[in-house]
Amino acid sequence: MRNKFLGTGEHGYHPFRKLKVCISGLRYAIRYDFSVAYKFYVALVMLVALFFLRQWIDFFLIMAATGLVLIAEMFNSAIEALCDFIETNENEKIKVIKDISAAATGISILLWFIVVIVECTRYWQVVYP
Repeated sequence: MRNKFLGTGEHGYHPFRKLKVCISGLRYAIRYDFSVAYKFYVALVMLVALFFLRQWIDFFLIMAATGLVLIAEMFNSAIEALCDFIETNENEKIKVIKDISAAATGISILLWFIVVIVECTRYWQVVYP
């Protein structure tokens, strides 16, 4: 899609191209960022189990929490990569930017972990009453 402010890009809206780019970015994040990959696979296993148990509210809660943490992880990775690209030497301002990004990710991970523990406990009670 053409950026009307910068005058860059191509004319027209291409939703399939945007979807292709999105899938490519997710694939890259899962392949090369361990923190994204293990959360993705743990959540996938839980989502499959909840899907077969027909626990829909739990399914959507886990999916939303996982989406939040994966978004935060990918933004954190992108911010860190950009900071490292801009400044290769140690810089106090870059450190603060990375720390804030990591803190945002940490908060989302804490919320995700709480949701996962609660849902695992509920799942355990359903399977083994």
